[in-house]
Amino acid sequence: MSTTANMRTLTSLEELTGLVTSRHGLYVRWSSGPEQDLRRVSSTDELTGVKLPGLSASPLDIEDWWGERPVHVWVARRLYDYCHLPRVKDPRTRPWVLHGAERARGPDNEPLVTEVEPIGWIADHVIDEACNIVTGQPGDWGPLDRNGAA
Repeated sequence: MSTTANMRTLTSLEELTGLVTSRHGLYVRWSSGPEQDLRRVSSTDELTGVKLPGLSASPLDIEDWWGERPVHVWVARRLYDYCHLPRVKDPRTRPWVLHGAERARGPDNEPLVTEVEPIGWIADHVIDEACNIVTGQPGDWGPLDRNGAA
């Protein structure tokens, strides 16, 4: 599956959580999609213009230190961290899940992924669901929005 035309859409946080618990090596990437990304399989550091050796993505694998905490909260936070990108970068930016191999780390310590297998788009309402879960947590979490707007 290498095009967006035949890529499924994950329609609930529960569905995405099930995927995360059943398969390791999953990442979420915010971009215009795999059709464009797989042509070059690299990202560019926006600050310096340096071409990076893989696609920047956020890991979905649950870390051991998370313990027995709810997996859906882990997944929600992974989505929430970059939910500002369509607003501040490009409205065509969408989240999609991929399976891949971490090749290196980028300038923000993000995984740079190669050997990319597109898995599915994440529906907008799943992002809304994730945001509601995160904002309902007792701590003060915020997306990694460098422009300061939430």
